[in-house]
Amino acid sequence: MKQPHPTVWERSYGTRGPAPAHSRDDVATAAMELANEGGLPAVSTRRIAQKLGVSQSALYRYVAGHDEVFDLMVDAAAGEIDLDVALRGEAIDDLTALAARAKGVHVKYPWLLDIPVESMRVGPRGIDFLEYALRAMAAVDATGAVKLQVVAVLNTLVQQFARAEVGGGTASRERRSSQVMYLHKTAAVGDHPYLAAALHISDPGADQPGDTFEPVVRRVLGGMLMPE
Repeated sequence: MKQPHPTVWERSYGTRGPAPAHSRDDVATAAMELANEGGLPAVSTRRIAQKLGVSQSALYRYVAGHDEVFDLMVDAAAGEIDLDVALRGEAIDDLTALAARAKGVHVKYPWLLDIPVESMRVGPRGIDFLEYALRAMAAVDATGAVKLQVVAVLNTLVQQFARAEVGGGTASRERRSSQVMYLHKTAAVGDHPYLAAALHISDPGADQPGDTFEPVVRRVLGGMLMPE
């Protein structure tokens, strides 16, 4: 069986030529600055090389291409999720708080939501995040496979709620209010009784994405971590 290529984290900078003037952290920082300025489409190896003051060919000493640049960016962002918060010993509480911190990073860096999702796009800081989440579930009576599924679902919820929060910020308050009022008015007519019952026709201005994040996460975690 053919051996897979080493990841960007495992590969050396090479032994030929002078010592490297930069690090992969420098590449990640330059790429993130470009993404912050112009979104993910602004990130290219040519522009990263310009920011670092090296030739585009020299950049390939650090990364093999776009996918590895994305690996570096995702891991650098994961490093901003505070893992120094002491665990309280209640898995759902600890995981919900972790998810909220992760969502904050995704909202801070909306371009994260545009990077192609890969189940194993994980680097050193991402592994630290995974270890923290698993440590939060240390006392839970569940298999390792189930606990890894919990983390995967948690990450999906973080991404989707962050996407809704970022997207909601681009729509005017007036436009969103009009859409919410339309939904409630239509439900109130009587042709959609189940929708009307679900909405309770009480506060059309409530339920911003951020308002529902914690209760949804808690419900999902409660179901997944329930003893079989």
